[in-house]
Amino acid sequence: MQVLLSLSVSLLTGLMLSRVAKLMKLPAVTAYLIAGILVGPYLLGALGISGLGFVSMEDVESYSLLCDMALGFIAFSIGNEFRLSQLKKIGKQATIVGIFQAVVTTLVVDATLIGLHFIIPDKLPLSAAIVLGAIASATAPAATLMVVKQYKAKGPLTDILLPVVALDDAVGLMLFAISFGVAKALKSGNVDPVSVIVEPLLEVILSLILGALMGLLFNFAERFFHSRSKRMSMSIAFVLLTIALSMLKFEIGGVEIAFSSLLVCMMLGTVFCNVCDFSEELMERVDRWTAPLFVLFFVLSGAELELSVFSDFTIVLIGIVYIIARSAGKYSGAYVSAKASGCNDNIVKYLGVTLLPQAGVALGMAIKAHELGSEGVIISNITLFAVLVYEIFGPMLTKIALLKAGDIKPDGKTSARHEHMKKLAEREVSK
Repeated sequence: MQVLLSLSVSLLTGLMLSRVAKLMKLPAVTAYLIAGILVGPYLLGALGISGLGFVSMEDVESYSLLCDMALGFIAFSIGNEFRLSQLKKIGKQATIVGIFQAVVTTLVVDATLIGLHFIIPDKLPLSAAIVLGAIASATAPAATLMVVKQYKAKGPLTDILLPVVALDDAVGLMLFAISFGVAKALKSGNVDPVSVIVEPLLEVILSLILGALMGLLFNFAERFFHSRSKRMSMSIAFVLLTIALSMLKFEIGGVEIAFSSLLVCMMLGTVFCNVCDFSEELMERVDRWTAPLFVLFFVLSGAELELSVFSDFTIVLIGIVYIIARSAGKYSGAYVSAKASGCNDNIVKYLGVTLLPQAGVALGMAIKAHELGSEGVIISNITLFAVLVYEIFGPMLTKIALLKAGDIKPDGKTSARHEHMKKLAEREVSK
């Protein structure tokens, strides 16, 4: 009963606050995150009434399966943006921008935080500064995709944005693995080429291979069904199966073999949308099925935000420096690479702003950084502080950028209720 009550309260709180957000002209995803803070351990959850709110972080983490599912479906949807017909037009530009801005962001944040390390070495260790630079490269695909879908954004900026976000996370995983290996070497005094180079490369390559194989198998299985409902059920089953397989971890000859669920599911969507002739219809149906799942994901993400980081002035100070440096790196990296690759003026001016949201991937990296001990705790707290700021303000900035670029029409979305009434009126007139 408590589980169902918690989920229903979370869903209803998120949906009701989205109405308030609409009046304030804010993206719905911002409302969902604020709803999560409201029902989280620091507000309603602090009352200790199970079901009314999440009473502890452990309570929130018990719903991690829903978050894993949501991230898998989000990655699957982003994979749908890698259609060959579209990639022929923007593939080169997206690749240049995706790689360049991620690397520039890491370098800018590394340089800034290493400089800060020499000012306050006892508060910000060198290893923590290096890892935070790599974490800064990651962008939140979930928040970006939700804003694009909510406002039905369409245009040159949107076309390049989603592929760049996908590439960004792939590059970010590589940068993090290398930086994390360097940080461990600084801490222990031993450099391990396997963990610094081999394992991250294998993770990316094997994730893409697994996703491609699942995409081909998915396309083959769909041929046995013709009804729309069964095809949608098959689609959901394959995404869930792919998420499960991407969680596999094992060792071969001392080398850890692991997969990135984001990359695997992105590749699943990419292969499927390019080999299946009715993939667009299926993607639309899956989007409808996953709508409440995404609302719950963002509410849970909001509930996971650790508000206690505000109690440490040093963390807040370093967090502010990190946010400024990361924002500067994202914007300048996107601006320079977009201009150099021949993108239009709107992409050059606004793409960097749309890459600011940060959440799931960065938090996953921060959790991995706990292996560094006390340095890992510092990394985690600074990342949590930055995610809290970026997740609340990032979607709003993404909306503004897409609006100014002309990818979101000023009149916004049409009401489903109004559309229904309009159709009824037309039928009456025709009679």
